Parts: sequence; structure tokens; C-alpha cells
Amino acid sequence: MARFKETSMPAIFQNQAEKYGDRACVAYKKDGKYVDISWNDMNDMIRNTAHYLLSKGVKKGDKVAIFSENRYEWWIADLAILSIGAIDIPIYATNSSDEAQFILADSDSVICFVSTADHLDRVMKAWKKTPKLKEVIVFNPVDIKKKEIVPMEKALATGAKYNKKGDFDKRLIAIKPDDVATFIYTSGTTGNPKGVMLTHNNFLSNVKQCLDDFKDIMSDTDSLLSFLPLSHSLERTVGYYVAIYRGCRVAFVVDVSKTLQQNMVEIRPELMISVPRIYEKLHAGILSKVMDAPPLKRALFNWASRLAQKNVPYNCKNIPRTGLFAMQYNLADKLIFSKLKQAVGLDRLKFAISGGGPLAVSDLEFFLGMDLKIYEGFGLTETTPVTNVNRPKEIKPGTVGPALKDTIVKISDEGEILIKGPQVMKGYYNNPKATKEVFDKNGFFKTGDIGVIDEDGYLAITGRIKDIIVTSGGKNISPQNIENSLKTSLYIEQVAVIGDNRKYLSALVVPAFPEVEKWAKKNGVAFSSHADLITNDKVIALIDAEIKANMKSFARVEQIRKFSLLDAEWSQETGELTPSLKVKRRIINDKYAKEIEAMYVGGDEG
Repeated sequence: MARFKETSMPAIFQNQAEKYGDRACVAYKKDGKYVDISWNDMNDMIRNTAHYLLSKGVKKGDKVAIFSENRYEWWIADLAILSIGAIDIPIYATNSSDEAQFILADSDSVICFVSTADHLDRVMKAWKKTPKLKEVIVFNPVDIKKKEIVPMEKALATGAKYNKKGDFDKRLIAIKPDDVATFIYTSGTTGNPKGVMLTHNNFLSNVKQCLDDFKDIMSDTDSLLSFLPLSHSLERTVGYYVAIYRGCRVAFVVDVSKTLQQNMVEIRPELMISVPRIYEKLHAGILSKVMDAPPLKRALFNWASRLAQKNVPYNCKNIPRTGLFAMQYNLADKLIFSKLKQAVGLDRLKFAISGGGPLAVSDLEFFLGMDLKIYEGFGLTETTPVTNVNRPKEIKPGTVGPALKDTIVKISDEGEILIKGPQVMKGYYNNPKATKEVFDKNGFFKTGDIGVIDEDGYLAITGRIKDIIVTSGGKNISPQNIENSLKTSLYIEQVAVIGDNRKYLSALVVPAFPEVEKWAKKNGVAFSSHADLITNDKVIALIDAEIKANMKSFARVEQIRKFSLLDAEWSQETGELTPSLKVKRRIINDKYAKEIEAMYVGGDEG
């Protein structure tokens, strides 16, 4: 019989640690290879960290922040904090000192775990404006000798000597399902971030809802690759808590921007959780290599691609291939698909989840055609996050699937997606006004997204209310679908559609410079910088042709009439993207006001 009543994730972890003992719980890269840590060893560190927090007087409901990239210590800090009834405050590892300061101050955090000396430096710069912060615990060794700065090693050693060991179990047993577990701060695309209060029951309910349809295709011998930020609710719920509940092993990617592909090949995961950007880059990378391949290999790939396209409905509906097509597909798989999957580390993949934004149908179908299962879903931080997901029984590209069990999803008269279910947040911390504004009179959460539901209950997202462009002619246009279509081009990396109160649509375009550079060399275009490329007539004509080709299915009013090429990729560091890689449209409009105005000087096109 389970030792703890399973009403919270830390209680479930305790039961799983007892069940799995010395089996691998997580894996991390050390001295060039992946090393496992057992459930027992993780639990020892969790309990010792919790004992340290208790020794520092952390009470039920106190707030403790975690400012770190994905690593096993993130799990230790999280489960230690939650186990003693405290509330944790995740901060994106990429956040600046000012962004971290806002979250630490707004949340009233009393202690902060940080990963590196760099994270510590960012907190130290913000410390004067965070009066309740008493101490920082650092995962990596640092040289600073101050009593308020405690190495993780010292915290673990101190916790091991704590003489009231029974306090841990007492605190854990005292957790109530409706107690707040965390504040996850929104990205702040339109203003200051808001602290979303999620309860223990929110997390546990969403974990069980997710597993309702997927538990039978998961196993406690599966490995999951962790690379989405644990500060993001999708990774936390699906890539972390679901894995604990199902007893999976989780391996941490070292550096998403530098080692993701290498780590994927090293781990060869059965399960993966990602945002569309990773699938886009994977697809583009494969196509780029094919373009550079000899003519015979290109012809072979194109033949296999035609069979893959034909295979999409078979994979979506789990229909077995038969006859001549089955023979042809098996040959294509042997010659092409199996080798491709092995090369990128997806040869053992059972399924992958895509969320956090819309996945282009062309990207999804590319992988579905190769018999890889990618289930696109939908949710928000405020819904813990999952509300909808495509199911093993049927995948419908272009949709985010039907609602999860015990979840009601409906469309308002204005087209907005409304949600009610056990995964919906308690509210925004210290912000009753904002909380009241996001619930309708019947208690449904107003998502701010626009969508439609088909006859099978599958939801399709058509846009975001705050992103809707209203042209000067009064036409309402969702930029999201246009941008996703344009980004399917091999030569377009990022794009923002402009047109609010304008006569026509224009676009700011960041080219995919590695591909454009290759194209330029092949076509005799001389360049020494990105600035040279974006002002070259041949490059401009290339992007123009790509835009026209990808806009054929759109109405006349949705066509891009003019565009401006930019010489640097958008990022969180340069201010255009949120930590979850969403575009900050207001920032882009301000930052590129000059380029935008130039596209409308003397413009009468409609």
C-alpha cells in the first residue's frame, strides 16, 4: 500500500521513490557522458534540502524562488519546497536582472535557488529592490563568501544534520489539494507579468487528465528528453510531473541552442515534449541537408517524400498499410526514413507532444509521414496548462484535439475559447481585478484565443484576440496563420505581420541566414555581412518569391503587399521574444517603427 495519500505531486514522488528505489530517475551530462541518479538518491537530496529550508524557518505558504535552467537540482528544489507546504516561484533562466527582480519582489520570495554565478550576479543586482529576500542558495560552486549566499552542497550537508526529521512527513501530509503550489508568471507580452496561482490539485488533475489517453502507450522503462524550460507550465506538468507519475526516466539537455541535437542522439528518447520551433528547425535542417545531397540521393528522398505524404492519413488514423503501397513504404522506410530518424535520435520515439503555439501543418505532416507520432495540444499557464490534445486514436493536423476529460471547452458568441475544468487556476496573485476580468459570469476562463470546434469536438485555434489586425478598411485579420505559413519557407526564419489601422498588410522578415548564405554562394551573390544580403536585389527577389508562393491560399485582403528584411534574429536578450519564444508585438512595433513606416510611405495598395 502507498505510504502517502496521493493528493499532491510531492506525495506521489515519495511513493514512486519507495517503489522504484535504485532505478534511474533522472540523467545528466557529466564529464562528457550521461550519468543516472536513482529515485532513492534524488529523494535523499530532496529531503535534505527540505530539512535545510525547515532549519531556516520556512513556513507553510512562504515563497521560495528557483532561478535556473533545466537540471536535476531544479527538481530537488521544487519538490523540497512543495513537500513542506511552501510555494515555489520559477524564474526563466534567461530572464534579466530587472525581470527577476520584478518576480522576486512581486511574489514576496524569502529564499531563491539559483543555478550559476551569472544567475547569482543577476539576483545580487536586484537584491536591494527585493526586501523580503533573505538568502540565495547556489547550485554551482561560487567564490563569494557571504553568509546570505549558501552553496547547495552546504545546504544539503546542513539538512542531513537536521534533528527533527519527522517534520518533513508532517508537512507533506498536511498539504491540502486546494493549497497553492506555485506562482508561474505570465510572459508579459502586453505589460507586467502576472503571478498565476496554481494549486496542488490543478497539477495533479492535469497530470491524470493527460495520462487518461496516453498511459497505455507510455511505460516506466521510457526515457523522456527535458529541454523546454521547467519554468514553463508545459514542461513542468507534462515533461516532469507526468514522467514522475508514470515512473519514466528524464534526461536533461545540456544547452538547448548548442547541444539539443547531440543530446537527442545520445539519449534516443521514447518521449519528447516540445514547442513548434524545435520541429520547424528539425524539418528545415533535414531539408537543407537534402538540398546539398547528390542528385541521386535527392531524387530518392523526393520519391520517399511522396510516399510519406500518402502515409499521413494512415498514421493519423492508425490504419495499417496494405498491398503495393505497404511494400513501397517499407522500402522507403528502410532506405530513407529509418536512417533519417536514427541520424536525429528519433529512432526509438513512441510519441512527441507539441504545444505552446501553433505547429504548421506542413511541419507536422512531414513527421507524421515518416510514421512519427506528434500530438499537438493546447493550453495556457492559467490552465496548468493542458486543456486539449490530439489523441492516439486520431490525429487531425491543423487542430489541437478534443478537450481533456472533465474539461468543458466552448466558443463564446465573439469566437473566444472559454474553458472550465479542474486544471483552471485559482487566480492571479495579489491581483483580484485581473482575476475577475478573465472569468465570465458562468465561471469560464476566457483564454483570449479565437477558435472553432468541429463535429468531432476537435478544436482549431484561428488567432489571438489581442493580436487581431483591424485594417483601415475594417477587415479583421489574424496574423498568426499568415506568419506560420510564411515560416514554412526554408529561407524565412521569423516574421511579424503588420497592418493595424493600415490600408494593407506588410511584414518584417528575418531571413534564415544559413540557408540564404548557401543560396547566395550558389547564385553568385557576393556578401560579407547580413546587411549585405538583405539589401541585395537577388535576395530580396528570393524572399518576395517565397512570400508569394506561401500566400497563394490566402484571401486578397490577407496578402503581404510589402516587406522589410531585418539583419538580426529576434531573441529574448534583444527584447522581441518572451522566454517561451512568443513574439512581443508591441516591442517589435516600437523597435522597428522606422522600417514599418517606410513600407507605408505613399502606399495606396489595398
